[in-house]
Amino acid sequence: MDHRGLHVDLSLTGGEMKRRDVLRLATCGIGALYLFRCADPTGLEGAQVSGPDGEGAACERIPEETAGPFPGDGSIGPNVLEQAGVVRSDIRSSFAGLSGVAHGVPLTVRLQLVHVQNGCVPAPGLAVYIWHCDRAGLYSLYSRGVTDQNYLRGVQESGADGEVSFTTVFPGCYGGRWPHIHFEVFPSLAAAADERNKIATSQLAFPEAPCNEAYATEGYERSARNLRGLSLARDGVFRDGVAQQLAATTGDPSSGFVATLAVAV
Repeated sequence: MDHRGLHVDLSLTGGEMKRRDVLRLATCGIGALYLFRCADPTGLEGAQVSGPDGEGAACERIPEETAGPFPGDGSIGPNVLEQAGVVRSDIRSSFAGLSGVAHGVPLTVRLQLVHVQNGCVPAPGLAVYIWHCDRAGLYSLYSRGVTDQNYLRGVQESGADGEVSFTTVFPGCYGGRWPHIHFEVFPSLAAAADERNKIATSQLAFPEAPCNEAYATEGYERSARNLRGLSLARDGVFRDGVAQQLAATTGDPSSGFVATLAVAV
């Protein structure tokens, strides 16, 4: 097994949550090409927009959050970044000699990275590592039964528009946590080979409606039970505010969901 990870991939490729925040984000999305904040329905906060030129921009750095106990980046236990093939857009299957596949409702995750210190313009050339649990709430590399898998983990480099996109499955819900996706941002693909180089660690949250829709499908029965009684307002990570982390989520279980989030670093 090749353990040169990102170095090999590079050579192959050439190189208290506020109620008004919930209402505002539940009724508006975050576009893939423009970072914007919708007008607050209470009238307490005006709209702020950043176009491609960054003029008149106003954005806030993505909140720093815990990577949790299952990062797979070498900081706690195994290091998926040592595995060749980790740079990929479709993260549903295991790689580097492993053959498992995570099944579930299709999900596309689109993140647009922007520079806080540079007028909120798109940030090309950054690397994003994402990971999340499967539909049963299990994390590859760590959870009993899937320690021999590394699916639902992958790295992508942001393009000229600052975007990265991952094809995955809708994550499950395990006890005590609202459905979420973890991610780390690095200054480059080369830097992503070492978790100590990360410039941001955060989590993406999902609105309740698509969670209920996804969890009504086969295989998500445990997630449906776990979601009952949970809320963003009581989640240990998101309860201090989720406005910058709640992804605009469209679609349905049959055709798949698309979750979009702007990430300012």
